[in-house]
Amino acid sequence: MTVNFWAVLVSAVASMVIGSIWFGPLFGKMYISLMGMDKKSPEEQAQMKKGMMLTYVWQFIASLVMFYVLARFVGGLGQLSVMGGVMVALWVWIGFVVPMKLGDALWGGKMQLFWIGIGNSLVTLAVSGAIIGAMK
Repeated sequence: MTVNFWAVLVSAVASMVIGSIWFGPLFGKMYISLMGMDKKSPEEQAQMKKGMMLTYVWQFIASLVMFYVLARFVGGLGQLSVMGGVMVALWVWIGFVVPMKLGDALWGGKMQLFWIGIGNSLVTLAVSGAIIGAMK
């Protein structure tokens, strides 16, 4: 089974775009408040911004790994179509992402962050599943 590395790359770029919209104009203010970032001093906020580029790089690398594995799942299950890719992605979301993030929320006590996070994961995985399925 081969993996279309262009599909993996396009999915990783799409995930960054989705994340910037999700944690920007859609839910950015709520996320910042729930994370307590709005309570940080201007100096602390400036320090956080200094490390932001490295955070983006690591997130992109993590996305490449995730979408490579998703492409292996999609191809291994013989679901090389847009809807097949979306269906595999939805099962990955339901079976792996939601339970893991729910555990984090239950133990961390931040259920609103859970809903924001799984919503982003759902959209990101569904779009990436469609991309991977379409770019056989």
